[in-house]
Amino acid sequence: MFRLLSKESNIFSIPVYIGFLLLIIIAFNAMDINRLDAISAVITFAGISLGYFLFNKLDLTYQTHLPLFLYTFYVFAFYPGDLSIGLAITLLINSFLLLILTSTSDKLRKGSYLLVGALLCINYLFLPIFWPLIFFVIIHIFVTSGKALANLFRLFFGALLILIIYFSVMYWMDYESWDNKYWPLSANFKMVNEFSNLYFITPIILMIIYAVLDHFRHFNEKSPTSKYKYTFLLLFSSAFLISIILYMGTYYEMLLVLGLPVSIILSRMLKFFPKYWMQELGLWTIIMSLFLFKIAPYIFQI
Repeated sequence: MFRLLSKESNIFSIPVYIGFLLLIIIAFNAMDINRLDAISAVITFAGISLGYFLFNKLDLTYQTHLPLFLYTFYVFAFYPGDLSIGLAITLLINSFLLLILTSTSDKLRKGSYLLVGALLCINYLFLPIFWPLIFFVIIHIFVTSGKALANLFRLFFGALLILIIYFSVMYWMDYESWDNKYWPLSANFKMVNEFSNLYFITPIILMIIYAVLDHFRHFNEKSPTSKYKYTFLLLFSSAFLISIILYMGTYYEMLLVLGLPVSIILSRMLKFFPKYWMQELGLWTIIMSLFLFKIAPYIFQI
């Protein structure tokens, strides 16, 4: 199966994977169709669909079917059939941010910081628990931008425009009180304290750790573009990981925000395994781990 998935994909493969994902999610929730909230589902699948196109844009997976396949199974495993509107919007904004910030064109990134600021502000207003992402983008600007202060001004100005619109609408609707949960670190922490379900994806967690360590062990052999994009992806994921550790609890749907980075990391790990049997075994281990995680609540009542 690994050899089949190692074949080169094309732009027409993406709608097939999107359709397949939609089909299996609908089939899995056929007995509980009311859970498929229309607005949330549309926004969620817009973000997920954009994620499929990002694989070719990031150019870290050699344009094979493998990352698309892993991404499909990953989303299937962690998508419960409905999401909060906040998390759905985060998935969509997450894809747009990756599209903009991983661009190798400095001109494009410079011209997009106004939009990035607006997107970060929208994301924060809908789901404040992902506040670490804001600090990541600020640090990213300082590290990669030649005119950091000018770009920071664009970033904050974009956020300010959204805030003006938001407060204007809230005032018009007679919402004049401020919820303290919008301050960073003010929301109640819901750290993971129930690991029963997570045991099933332990092999995947171990593979990710191995893949990251192996990447840095061969770091000097990578191309400059690959170094930049892969390192960016790891740091970008770390920002989300902080929120997941602090706030996830048993709300495992939050792991969807790591779908694209995890799929890229795992697909690269499998590709660079020295033996074919290791690649095949690794692939089936990932598939079975995700499948067991999905069905565990129904079979083991956990």
